[in-house]
Amino acid sequence: MTGTRLSEVVVVIGEALMDIVRRDGVVIHEAPGGSPANVSLAVARLGASSHLLTAFGDDDHGSRIREWLDEAGVETCRTRLDRTGTAVADLGPDGSATYEFDLCWKLSQPPIDDIDPGIVHAGSIAAILPPGSTQVQEMLASARAHSLTTYDPNVRPALLPDHAGAVRDVEDMVSSADVVKASDDDLRWLYPERSPLRSASEWLARGPALVVVTGGGEGATAVTSAFTVTSEARRVDVVDTVGAGDAFMGALIVALLRRGYANAAARDRLRAVGAGEIRELLEFATDAAAITVSRPGADPPFQDEMTAASSRSGLI
Repeated sequence: MTGTRLSEVVVVIGEALMDIVRRDGVVIHEAPGGSPANVSLAVARLGASSHLLTAFGDDDHGSRIREWLDEAGVETCRTRLDRTGTAVADLGPDGSATYEFDLCWKLSQPPIDDIDPGIVHAGSIAAILPPGSTQVQEMLASARAHSLTTYDPNVRPALLPDHAGAVRDVEDMVSSADVVKASDDDLRWLYPERSPLRSASEWLARGPALVVVTGGGEGATAVTSAFTVTSEARRVDVVDTVGAGDAFMGALIVALLRRGYANAAARDRLRAVGAGEIRELLEFATDAAAITVSRPGADPPFQDEMTAASSRSGLI
């Protein structure tokens, strides 16, 4: 496979925020972000046509988000909010982050059918924060008629006082997705009584063909009905982990496109895929995440960076 520009369209549904990164209480970095927005950026940088259905304000933060997305070539369909949300990430000594959020979420009904996407992705806060979450859930479910669908819960406990309700919402989204990516921390929070891999296996019964569990420096494991495959993480000096999971998700989507999983008709073929091909998908995504954690903030790699890093997968 080559790194040529892909013709298939990816639609990402979800929030765009301003990320404010602090270490020891001091702001060290401020930049546009939000998990779905980061995914849409990663998709565009890796050579796919990326559309983001999102919501933010007409304030200074919103202007920065708009410029950031425009520069990356992301097509944006925006619902106007009174103010743009923020996410404050406090970094620990090892570069890991804990988050505080200030945002509201709602979404106008955008014309997904007019875009004709090969893959529709949804995730994170937008899928569980009302009033917009109901629309996101309905949009992902309806997209399955024509598109391959992907989902990343990217759980934010600070916004989820109702644990049981959050589990129900996440499981509803899982039922509408062909591919689900979740971190081991996500799964431990959702299901503290069982292991992440067991939870991933149980999600398969809800409909996905593939569930991927990421483990940071431990790499990623893909679970299907037939087998389990693990890809080790590339060893790098970690600056911080902000946006690593989003870079992984965006790269996984592009890897699926490059392997031809670009519409609903590919669903059965994805269910029959072999372990070697799944390992290639994981290697491409883990390599993208490794580049991201080697520099500050949510800054996913470009195609040429993946080539220069000698991505193991052969997908670029």
